[in-house]
Amino acid sequence: MITVLIVDDQELVRIGLRALIDSEDDMSCAGEAADGLAAVGAAKESRPDIVLMDIRMPGVDGLEATRRISADPALEHTRVIVLTTFEVDEYVFEALRHGASGFLLKDTKPAELLRAIRLVAAGDALLSPSVTRKVVSEFVSHTSRPVKPHPYLHTLTDREREVVSLVAEGLSNQEIAERLVVSPATARTHVSRAMTKLGARDRAQLVVFAYQSGLAN
Repeated sequence: MITVLIVDDQELVRIGLRALIDSEDDMSCAGEAADGLAAVGAAKESRPDIVLMDIRMPGVDGLEATRRISADPALEHTRVIVLTTFEVDEYVFEALRHGASGFLLKDTKPAELLRAIRLVAAGDALLSPSVTRKVVSEFVSHTSRPVKPHPYLHTLTDREREVVSLVAEGLSNQEIAERLVVSPATARTHVSRAMTKLGARDRAQLVVFAYQSGLAN
């Protein structure tokens, strides 16, 4: 059973999300919170598999709540999905950087939202790499963010650096395999090793590290 914590300052949104989640046989609502501070407390208490996190809330916002949840060792298995109204939101990059597994638009179709929850709960990528790349790329292109290499960047092999660059380019494991003329299993192994060495929680954070380290083209 996938447990989901719903965080949004609008009661109507929370009611709708709860009804959707509770209608599924393999999901249950672990609770609700109307602001970031309550979200952190609820996450610590219920330790949900997934947190659906609104960003713009009074008091402690979703960005800070995401940071606190991702930094808590007791919640290492909890994954945060950021909900945003805008396709390109300046906070999305920061949310990914602070450990969110990805993002969804609030007008996402119910079936797509449920699919995303299942994908993240299973440890897969929340969205196609190209979608994550689009958000990060759009934000980076409009800022003067300096390149700051990851402290463990030197531990990557040349092939792993190449693979990280391709992940940031928006390629799936299958597409990386085709580009490098290797098997999908080999591509997946390279991605996994790169994530482990850089301490990336998931593929979305690996994309962020690639941009910060200057590996993204």
